[in-house]
Amino acid sequence: MSTMLAVTDLNVSIGQDTLLKSISFEIQQGEIFALVGESGSGKSLTSLAIMRLLPDVISIRSGDITLHNKSLFVLPESQMQKIRGKQIAMIFQEPMSALNPVMTVGEQVAEVIKIHLGLKKDAVRKKVISLFEEVALKNPKERYGWYPHQLSGGQKQRVMIAIALACEPDLLIADEPTTALDVTIQAQVLTLLKKIQKDRGLSILFITHDMAIVAQMADKIAVMYHGEIVEQAERKTFFTHPQHPYTKSLLKDAMVKIEKHTIDIDKDTLLEVEGLKVHFPIKKGLLQRTVGYVKAVDDVTFSIKRGKTLALVGESGSGKSTIGQAILSLIPVTQGSVKFENINLVDLHDKALKVYRRKIQIVFQDPFSALNPRMNIGDIIREGMISLGVGPQTRVLQDEYIKTLLLKVELQADYLTRYPHEFSGGQRQRIGIARALAVEPELIICDEPTSALDVSVRMQVLKLLKKLQKESAVSYLFITHDLSIVPVIADEVAVMKEGKIVEQGLVSDVMHNPQNAYTQKLLLSAPKLPNNENI
Repeated sequence: MSTMLAVTDLNVSIGQDTLLKSISFEIQQGEIFALVGESGSGKSLTSLAIMRLLPDVISIRSGDITLHNKSLFVLPESQMQKIRGKQIAMIFQEPMSALNPVMTVGEQVAEVIKIHLGLKKDAVRKKVISLFEEVALKNPKERYGWYPHQLSGGQKQRVMIAIALACEPDLLIADEPTTALDVTIQAQVLTLLKKIQKDRGLSILFITHDMAIVAQMADKIAVMYHGEIVEQAERKTFFTHPQHPYTKSLLKDAMVKIEKHTIDIDKDTLLEVEGLKVHFPIKKGLLQRTVGYVKAVDDVTFSIKRGKTLALVGESGSGKSTIGQAILSLIPVTQGSVKFENINLVDLHDKALKVYRRKIQIVFQDPFSALNPRMNIGDIIREGMISLGVGPQTRVLQDEYIKTLLLKVELQADYLTRYPHEFSGGQRQRIGIARALAVEPELIICDEPTSALDVSVRMQVLKLLKKLQKESAVSYLFITHDLSIVPVIADEVAVMKEGKIVEQGLVSDVMHNPQNAYTQKLLLSAPKLPNNENI
């Protein structure tokens, strides 16, 4: 097996700060090489160095990167442009931001082919449709003229894979390509990448923080920590005999044990949703007449007891977040009731609802977009307190209260004067939790709060939520598509499909013995770690 790519003693810095320290690894022909580690460890920075796409302020101090034994660092930019896309291609983490919203997806794939292969118009279109077929995009001729917003997350990621494969590269860099995808779509994309890699003899640098995906995909694994590679090993050795303490910690955080759950029948029911329907009208024609309805939520019933957690799981579009919005009275309810402490919130008007705005709070999926970038952390947390009339009334006492909250979510008290951009993803999510706790809620709706976080940070946030629940008896409605975290956080689980709950019960019962075919499919689709009792 010949060496496709070699990174040798790579040192990258910004000013006096070293970002990558003596990075060395090799990727062989037809091999999947996984680079794992938490955010900020240097994984994506390494991939940008390979592509020679580092910002001007970042400099390569020493080392070399060779492709087929030829150094990429000695090439002029004009030659490097021919290598990007042609010999080395990249799939980005977020396809929506990587795709041009004003160009059809067919045109975007065609653009790469025109630049690198110089084919004529008919030949280009034919190749694009062939690529769409290869990546299993349904109705490829029709999809050619569609825009990114018309495609689902999984379809957009397939288009990104088609762009990357368009010029038949030798090396494919996949940077967290499945992070934002549902478990079933993720399984499809991973299967697709494995098939293409096998069919084409492609080498893949797979960047991820999901250890279960690594177990499924990789031939060889390197672990990054604070800009250094701390361990490299073949897949089998890596999972059975991890050497470095950080590797052991990553694997331990990724392994979830399902404990036997029981529900205390003496606990009060805090929230009771019964027969909930949320239907959105479909309007067409010049007069915008209603021609039908999208049944986003269709006859859903569940309850949450005080101090307990219900996990609501399912694919994107199944209606999970719509239920959260209906409970918060942010969208109109078509039919059914949402009873909080036996009061039906559906019947209440804005003024009467204000009391319950304090009692029910939400933690959002993307902590960065949920925090106002122009406000410091103290003012972000203070805003809800002032609006709902909760907590101390003077600014000095409010600051002391906010400092206590920050300590509660395991952040430093002096962070209240800083701004959102100064924090990591995990820290921003803790700020979001502190903001929710500031008004002393009884129920917190957690809408995919850990989907964008690394495995270690994700586990820290889940443990924090459990700790806060134990201290204050707060209840959670935990919305997620990640089945692996359900046993860590939830007492009960409800599985949603196309607006309906198809199965619900105790976590241990549903996870060990699912009755519904869709639940069984979800559990089978989720990548799993090899059993290792030595960690």
